[in-house]
Amino acid sequence: MDWRAVQFDWNRARAFLVTAEEGSLSAAARALGMAQPTLGRQVSALEEELGVVLFERVGRGLTLTPGGLELLDHVRAMGDAAGRVSLSAGGQTQSVEGSICITASEIYSAYLLPPIVARLRREAPGIEVEVVASNAAVDLRRREADIAIRSFRPTQPDLIARKVRDDHARFYASEAYFTRVGRPERVEDLRDAEFIGFDRTPVMMDGLNRMGLEVKARNFPVLCANHIVQWRLVREGVGIGMFPEAVGDAEPGVERVLPDLAPMEIPMWLTTHRELNSSRRVRLVFDLMFGMLARR
Repeated sequence: MDWRAVQFDWNRARAFLVTAEEGSLSAAARALGMAQPTLGRQVSALEEELGVVLFERVGRGLTLTPGGLELLDHVRAMGDAAGRVSLSAGGQTQSVEGSICITASEIYSAYLLPPIVARLRREAPGIEVEVVASNAAVDLRRREADIAIRSFRPTQPDLIARKVRDDHARFYASEAYFTRVGRPERVEDLRDAEFIGFDRTPVMMDGLNRMGLEVKARNFPVLCANHIVQWRLVREGVGIGMFPEAVGDAEPGVERVLPDLAPMEIPMWLTTHRELNSSRRVRLVFDLMFGMLARR
């Protein structure tokens, strides 16, 4: 290979890749943890090096030019290769000091992870912990996180997972809700209940109907995609919400709706990248998390 023919800087290529994927310089700068003007200079420098205009500005965002689109797949392959190098190197480290990134849903991040992080800080103070609270599945293969708590088993061959247990979720409401709407005594009573939905898609409604509730769109007068805000709304009597037993049963201001109704089982998987499984730091955190989560 004629290395003299490679005329661009990888850092600039990375700036181009992240900007293309994020859709704007500001979002890309946040993703990379750098100043937007610096990122903009890197993208401009790459365009100058290659002699290609990569982006066109559309409103507040950026759109790839035909030349940018042609280069994107090649640069994305470079990014994947760089990620694999980082994963492989990270998997070989035998030090328990360094950083670890854990991701889980908002409700698990708020209620399950704090005691785990507290114990980890006591037992391994050399490990710096970042928690990514997200209801979306972040990409472990691209090092967006090291360990994830998920409700599904990954299918990618480069990810490994261990099932912790089946979590149980139930309906909860506050006394204020029961005073306003009435206390349901049978499943049929929930046909007129008010639930807090996640969004305008029928996913939650379809799930409840599979449980025999026979609800419609009118049963979801309040929508919120954030788990923590949903929980506050339930506590204030706005509506009925479905939450893990460990959260709902520990809250004195709410109670189970139809306590005899069978709970919804939610599988809990602990997932990491296969190459990180050989890292002492990741193994320590993975095992500690599994032990504490399995005991709940």
